Amino acid sequence: MSRYDSNPFEDEEVNPFADQGKAKAKGSGQSNYGGGAFYMQNPTSVPPAALSPLPHEPYDRGATIDIPLDNGKDLKSKEKELQAKEAELKKREQDLKRREDAISRAGIVIEEKNWPPFFPIIHHDIATEIPIHLQKMQYVAFTTLLGLFACLLWNIVAVTTAWIKGEGPTIWFLAIIYFISGVPGAYVMWYRPLYRAMRTDSALKFGWFFLSYLIHIGFCVFAAVAPPIIFKGKSLAGILPAIDLLGDHALVGIFYFIGFGCFCIESVLSIWVIQQVYMYFRGSGKAAQVKREAATRTMMAAL
Repeated sequence: MSRYDSNPFEDEEVNPFADQGKAKAKGSGQSNYGGGAFYMQNPTSVPPAALSPLPHEPYDRGATIDIPLDNGKDLKSKEKELQAKEAELKKREQDLKRREDAISRAGIVIEEKNWPPFFPIIHHDIATEIPIHLQKMQYVAFTTLLGLFACLLWNIVAVTTAWIKGEGPTIWFLAIIYFISGVPGAYVMWYRPLYRAMRTDSALKFGWFFLSYLIHIGFCVFAAVAPPIIFKGKSLAGILPAIDLLGDHALVGIFYFIGFGCFCIESVLSIWVIQQVYMYFRGSGKAAQVKREAATRTMMAAL
């Protein structure tokens, strides 16, 4: 081999005849060059030397929930205000309780108007306030009140037809008076006393009911007959004016006959009601209680 020939280890990665320092430097350069070529062929990859830690996310201390803290004086003042309001509420509750107790001792019952549902004008709740064994009687008594309303309303219709046929306006005005005074009067005079008597079991209210209901029955019987006492009796649709009008005005006579039937049914139901209430009144011992109360009132009045 000639000394001018080329070095056979020139293409080797490490030349054993080269200086060790230069070989290391050359090897280091080739290694780096090879790594750069690798990352050039893979552009999506990042060399490890190029990675750097992500910066820390800034921590915003102002983003925390701001809860205002009052000082001691504000807390004490608010506590005093709350205590004052609590004391005032307790005082109002005590006053209200004293008033309710006074009302209950006086026997005053606050009644909320609930009937009829579309236009409440009276208090009426049989299913809740009346004992179960008395509800049937109370319902039938209420039926007689509604029946009186229907009878007097139909009486206006019948008398109106008679007025149209030439009987004069006087009987029509009387029929209006019967209706306006009869229905509210019946409620005040006998139905409400019976309702309260059934609810509170008051002997005095039972006595007032009997007196007023007898007048009611007498009026119904009188209206069913309608004798010619007041304005020839034609202001009430009874049997006598029906017979009188049937010959001249058949339609008016039929209207009066219907009124006669209504007053008859009302009279029969009313008699049944007063009979049942009286049987309960006697059986429960209320009659003796009324006698004792009457005797006591008489003695006190005498003294």
